Amino acid sequence: MPDALSIITRKRDGKELGGAEIDWIIEAFTRGVVADEQMAALAMAVYFRGMTRAETARWTTAMIDSGRRLDFTGLGLPTVDKHSTGGVGDKITLPLAPLVAACGVAVPQLSGRGLGHTGGTLDKLEAIPGWRAELSTAEIAEILADPAVGAVVCAAGADLAPADRRLYALRDVTGTVESIPLIASSIMSKKIAEGTGALVLDVKVGSGAFMKNLGDARELARTMVELGEDEGLHTTALLTRMDVPLGRTAGNALEVREAVEVLAGGGPSDVVELTLALAREMLAAVGRDDVDPADRLRDGTAMDRWRAMIAAQGGDPDAPLPAARYTEELRAPGDGVLAELDAMAVGVAAWRLGAGRERQGEPVQAAAGIELHAKPGDRVRAGDTIATLHTDTPVKFPAAMATLGEGVHIADSAPATRPLVVERITA
Repeated sequence: MPDALSIITRKRDGKELGGAEIDWIIEAFTRGVVADEQMAALAMAVYFRGMTRAETARWTTAMIDSGRRLDFTGLGLPTVDKHSTGGVGDKITLPLAPLVAACGVAVPQLSGRGLGHTGGTLDKLEAIPGWRAELSTAEIAEILADPAVGAVVCAAGADLAPADRRLYALRDVTGTVESIPLIASSIMSKKIAEGTGALVLDVKVGSGAFMKNLGDARELARTMVELGEDEGLHTTALLTRMDVPLGRTAGNALEVREAVEVLAGGGPSDVVELTLALAREMLAAVGRDDVDPADRLRDGTAMDRWRAMIAAQGGDPDAPLPAARYTEELRAPGDGVLAELDAMAVGVAAWRLGAGRERQGEPVQAAAGIELHAKPGDRVRAGDTIATLHTDTPVKFPAAMATLGEGVHIADSAPATRPLVVERITA
C-alpha cells in the first residue's frame, strides 16, 4: 500500500508517480489522513520536478473523483463554459455569459474570487445590490433551463473537486502556485466536474498575467486542452495579451458598469473584441457557429439576458452601483504619447485601494478601483488626467499612486500595436 513519505521521496527524486500512488495520495489528503505539511512537500516536489502528461491526467481525474460531477444533459440545450486564467480589468465573463445564452446556448459559469492583483468575477457581481453567488445545483439547473435566462455565474459548490479546494489553499501559502501541472489540474478538475458540454480557455500572457511569457502560456494552454479532451470534454484555448489592462476600468463596481456599456452596444473596443472572439469560439465548440453574436449585442437581446440573469440570482439590475467616497487623479508629468500602462502596476494599485484581498475570506471594497482616461498610443499633455483612483479609505492613496505611477511612461512616439488574440490552441 502506498504511503505519503515514499510518494514525496519518489517525486523529489524525479521519478514518475504511478496511478495508484496518485489516487491514494489525493483520496487520503481529502480525508485528512495525509497531513498538510506532507502535501505541501509533495506540491513543492512537483513544482521543481514537474509531471508527465500521464501523471497530470491521473492527478486531475483523482481530484474530480474526490467530489461529485454535475450533469446538465437533461436541459435539452448545448452547454459551454469559458475560463480565464486571470488578468487586470478582465470583466469579459459579465457580458459574455448572457451574450452566448442569447444565441441559444446554455452557459453554466462557475467562477471564483480575486486574490492579489487579479480581480474575481464573483467580487465584481457582488457589487450589484442583492446579487448572490451561492446557488444550489437545483437552482443552477432551473436558471439554465429558463428560456428567458439560460446563463448562470456562481460559486462552485464545496462538493465539487474538494481535493483541489484544499490543495489550492496550501499552494497559495507555500510558493507552489506557479506550477503548470498543478495550475492545469486545478482549473480543469473543476471545469470537468461542473458537467459542461464544451470549454473555451482564455489563457492570458504578459506582465499582468500569471504566465509572463508566450512559451509558458502555450504550455499551460496545451496541457489544459489535452486534459479536457482526455476526459471527453471538447476544449479549445485562445492566448490573449495582458500587458495592458482590458478596457478602461479595474475594480468591482467600475467593471460592472463597463460590462453593461458593452451589452448596451458601446464600451471599450478591446473588451468588445475579446467578448466577441470568445463568444464565437464558444458557439463553434457546440456547433452553433451559424449565429453571429454581434447581432445579439446590436439588437439588445444580450442586454435582456443580462438583466434576467442578474434578477434570477437575486440582484437588481436597475439599482445604482456603489460609488467610492474618495477619488484622486494621476496626471501626466509631461507632453507626449502614453507609451506604457503596465497591467501589473494597475492591478496592484487597484488591490492597494481595496479592490482585492491579501488572504482568502477578506472583504473587498465594491467601489474601489481605477478608471483609466488614456491608453497606450494616446497623446497627452502635461497635467492631463491619466487615471482616477477610487477608494473608501483615503489612507490607501499614497501607496496606490506610487505603484501606478511606476507603470506609466510617456514617450515621443506611440508603441507598436499588437493583436489582442495571439494564438488558438486545439487538440
